[in-house]
Amino acid sequence: MQSLESVKKLFQIETFRSYQEDIILRILSHKHCFVIMPTGMGKSLCYQIPALLFEGVTIVISPLIALMYDQVNALQKITDQVTFINSSLSKEERSYRLDGMKQGRYKILYITPERFRSSLFLNTIRNIKVDLLAIDEAHCISQWGHDFRPDYSRIAEIRDILGSPTTLALTATATKQVQADILQELRFNEEEMKLFHSGIARSNLYLHVEKNVDEPMKWKSILDLISAKLITRNENKSSTLVYFNLIDKLEKFSDFLSTNKISHSVYHGRLNAKDRNRIQNNFLENKTQILLATNAFGMGVDKPDIRNIIHAELAISIESYYQEIGRAGRDGLDSSCYLFYVESDLAVLMDFIDWQNPSASFIKKVYDLFRQEGEKLASLDYKELQAKVVFKNRGDHRLQTVLNLFERYAVTSGDVESYNLKLVGGLPDELSAETKLEEKKQNSLKRLYEMLMYTKSTNCRRDFLYKYFGENPTSCDNCDYCLSLKS
Repeated sequence: MQSLESVKKLFQIETFRSYQEDIILRILSHKHCFVIMPTGMGKSLCYQIPALLFEGVTIVISPLIALMYDQVNALQKITDQVTFINSSLSKEERSYRLDGMKQGRYKILYITPERFRSSLFLNTIRNIKVDLLAIDEAHCISQWGHDFRPDYSRIAEIRDILGSPTTLALTATATKQVQADILQELRFNEEEMKLFHSGIARSNLYLHVEKNVDEPMKWKSILDLISAKLITRNENKSSTLVYFNLIDKLEKFSDFLSTNKISHSVYHGRLNAKDRNRIQNNFLENKTQILLATNAFGMGVDKPDIRNIIHAELAISIESYYQEIGRAGRDGLDSSCYLFYVESDLAVLMDFIDWQNPSASFIKKVYDLFRQEGEKLASLDYKELQAKVVFKNRGDHRLQTVLNLFERYAVTSGDVESYNLKLVGGLPDELSAETKLEEKKQNSLKRLYEMLMYTKSTNCRRDFLYKYFGENPTSCDNCDYCLSLKS
């Protein structure tokens, strides 16, 4: 069995950061931990190091396939005892990796919580000794979090299936309400699952917000920033990430940059997987300086030297905004975070919230349609289904949300794109409770309102963020407001 010091050398670690050592030692003593640590501070080491020291297996629950792929890829440079199992693999490959688990070939397994719906996986994992359950992006557990995932709410049940192993919950952001909800959902009290909160301070990040009159002025402001800051100041080797909410806006801005002879790349969900991987790797290897992306880009991407994060549109919540700016300056060097917005951004995000929170009556309408179509359901494409539920309003994307919900709650199997969509379950209570669904929508609108208040704040940006997350304010001197007091 390896020692803690030998594993530290394996990861090329001389000294631990923040609470890392305390967390690792507590986990090695088989005690539970709840970790809130800023992006880039090394949350993953808190379970990766114990995983290599434990006799049994460590299961890491991760919300996104792309995220676990990036994490496993990075970890395989250190050890070959790590793998993932998800729907991107063939049935044969999944079976091969499950066999590897039974044979003790792997110490760390990354999965999405939805994997526990598989009876084959459940039957295999029940017979394997699991020493540690690590829950990445633990805010997904909370119904009040900004990225709630229904299957994450089953993790207490999953723990029971695994034999109640030592449990580690990790996230970069969680309000007091979300923290309490996570503990309740996991069935722990504060004494059983000790909280390690590193705070949200990232003093090396400069925070700047700028309101523009209209879209053309906003685009010109961003162009001026890119031209002045990134080119004339000898920063042409630094990396800049520009976030957009809408792919259409991203593509139009890309045309605008091309017209102004600014070299860049784009990353979004309409690109095929091969192109997305190529573009991501080019950015990681500094072959691309400027990347325009939707917020799907960044989770799990280990690039320490992103010098500039630019939000070209208003973020949907403080939590999302904080996670995204947290990808800048992970090496501790000075980096900048700019948010440019116009009032119309708010209307787009309110539409987003409408699409993401369909009513119980709309969900039942889709369910009844699927039941009525029967076997013919598999032959319909997305546009045909959309026409049947929202008629000619192609800008209404509630159907996509319902499809995601049906998949997560095991109401359907297969998918529209593969023409094998099938109704396999009843409508769960969670999707029929109008009051609960409306409460969730109002909570999303409240988070959007707080984001708007952040942009309109006439005080220190950090002070606003600290208060939002229930933290004690500290000195800033690195935001547009604080620097304006000095000039």
